[in-house]
Amino acid sequence: MSENTLDPNQLEKLTGIFRVLFNAPQLELRDNLTAKDVAGWDSFNHVNLIISIEEEFGLRFSNDEVGSLQNVGHLKHLLASKLASS
Repeated sequence: MSENTLDPNQLEKLTGIFRVLFNAPQLELRDNLTAKDVAGWDSFNHVNLIISIEEEFGLRFSNDEVGSLQNVGHLKHLLASKLASS
């Protein structure tokens, strides 16, 4: 497993966070998925998303890391690299 790839269990947890937060049980996490693609993904829910991910995975993102996120693929890459280094 690459250090920049989430394992299936981690990806399932991440997908679950998105599905619950955005009340979208069928949501699939594509790498090119962005906030504009998901109903309710506004700045407030972006903060909730980051907090939920931090709590679920027991880590913290810096403001710079959060500010540089472009899409779900970037989020998955960042999460995987943080998990690999923890």
